Amino acid sequence: MSLLIVGTVAFDAIETPFGKTDKIIGGAATYISLAASCFTKNPSIVSVVGDDFPQDFMNLLKERSINLNGLQIKKDEKSFFWAGRYHNDMNTRDTLVTELNVLADFDPIVPEELKQPDFLMLGNLTPMVQKKVINQLTKRPKLIVMDTMNFWMDIAWNDLIEVVSMVDVLTINDEEARQLTKEYSLVKAAKKVLTMGPKLLIIKKGEHGALLFSKNRVFFAPALPLEEVFDPTGAGDTFAGGFIGYLDKTNDISFENMKRAIIYGSALASFTVEKFGTEKLLELKENEIEERIQKFVELVKFDPIS
Repeated sequence: MSLLIVGTVAFDAIETPFGKTDKIIGGAATYISLAASCFTKNPSIVSVVGDDFPQDFMNLLKERSINLNGLQIKKDEKSFFWAGRYHNDMNTRDTLVTELNVLADFDPIVPEELKQPDFLMLGNLTPMVQKKVINQLTKRPKLIVMDTMNFWMDIAWNDLIEVVSMVDVLTINDEEARQLTKEYSLVKAAKKVLTMGPKLLIIKKGEHGALLFSKNRVFFAPALPLEEVFDPTGAGDTFAGGFIGYLDKTNDISFENMKRAIIYGSALASFTVEKFGTEKLLELKENEIEERIQKFVELVKFDPIS
């Protein structure tokens, strides 16, 4: 199978109640591709960086068999940079700095050899960039998954709705689901989203798990209770990467397999928050993933009273 990932490759500076970092590597495509690479070989990135982006980190991505042929490197320009500070609840944060830099005029170019992916993951970017990537493909993927956020609902509503109509799976959090549909009930919100084009909706609820909706079915995956959470940055992107990576590996897009994919995505996201940035993803071992999956199994396993 083949997986194409569109999103940011960037710098972050993060402050949480447990510490702070200088500039570290971040970006949606970075987290998604690292998570996906735990399950599938040769995921490909379409993104852009400046020539300030470290070659050492690009080498690390290549070592994880991540294809960077679609990564544009802009000479004499700077990479996207975001800095944020998390509150004590670790769910809310303040954006301190946003420097678009190369992202301001990013025109995605999908290399010829990547124009027929089996799976497409549209990371959080302007809807028009997401649309441009879809329109460059010469064959519709088996599954198109899209992530977005309330910012695009505020400033690019019409473009966003158009792209939503073009995808198979939409992933958003509960606040975004309510804003997108003007429905407070997440069940009603899901029903409305499923009339907009997607066949499935994933509502991410952070430390409270995730919901998967189809037209006639609902699945809830809990989040694993953790003793320590250092940095929630990238957890949602890691979740998406684990989800799409598992689907690409198994080549099965049935509802039952998507339930498993959500658990695998949740497991990877639970690792990401244990350290700053991508640090934990870069050192993660296969046996650690399987052990954590077993913890998820034990978390929800019960014997009904007959």
